[in-house]
Amino acid sequence: MGSEGPSGVTVHVTGFKKFHGVAENPTEKIVRNLQSFMEKRGLPKGLTLGSCTVLETAGQGGLAPLHDLLESAIVDRDYELSDKGQVIMLHFGVNSGTTRFALEKQAVNEATFRCPDELGWKPQRVPIVSSDGSISHTRKTSVPVDEVNKSLREMGYDVAPSDDAGRFVCNYVYYQSLRFAEQHGIKSLFVHFPLFTTINEEVQMSFVASLLGVLASLNWAK
Repeated sequence: MGSEGPSGVTVHVTGFKKFHGVAENPTEKIVRNLQSFMEKRGLPKGLTLGSCTVLETAGQGGLAPLHDLLESAIVDRDYELSDKGQVIMLHFGVNSGTTRFALEKQAVNEATFRCPDELGWKPQRVPIVSSDGSISHTRKTSVPVDEVNKSLREMGYDVAPSDDAGRFVCNYVYYQSLRFAEQHGIKSLFVHFPLFTTINEEVQMSFVASLLGVLASLNWAK
C-alpha cells in the first residue's frame, strides 16, 4: 500500500574493516551500530535500511562478497518492487588524512594500491574492469551530490563534494558498485569519513542519520 508523495527508498550500507595504517576504521563501527542507532532515533519517512555490511578491505579478493551483496539488493528490489522504489548502495570508507566528510562523485578504472590490501594484493596501474578500457575511464554517480551536499552543509556538517576517491580499495569498490548500479537501474554513492579523533563518533553517527534523511527526501522520480 503506497502513500502519496515520494516513492520509498531502500538503502544498503557498507563499511570497511581495519587495514594497513588504520588500526580502527570508523566506518566499521558506524555500520555495525547503524541499525540499532536508527531504531532508537527513528528512520526517515519512506526509508528502509535494507542491510548493513562490513567488507574486508580488499580489492580483487573481496569481489565475491561484494557481488553477492549487490545481487541481493536487486533481488530484494525486484521481489518488492511495488513498495520499495529506489535502491541505493551507500558505501562508507575512511580517509585518515581528511578533516571533513567527502561525497564522492566518481570512481576511476584504476587500481594502484599504495600498500597491499588485507588479502595481500598490491596492483599498480591495473584496470579494475579491463573491458571498460583505459585506466583513465571514469564512472559517475547518478545521485545528485551537489544537492545532497548543500542540504548537509545547511545542517552544519563539514562536508564537501569530491572528484577523487583515490586509487585504493575505496575507489575499487565504488567503481564496481557504480558499474553494477548503472546496469541494474539502482544508485550508488561513496562517502569518505575522517577518523574519530578528528570528528567524534557521535557527530559521525548523526551525520549518517542526516544523510539518510536527505536521501529519503529527494525526488527520485525526476
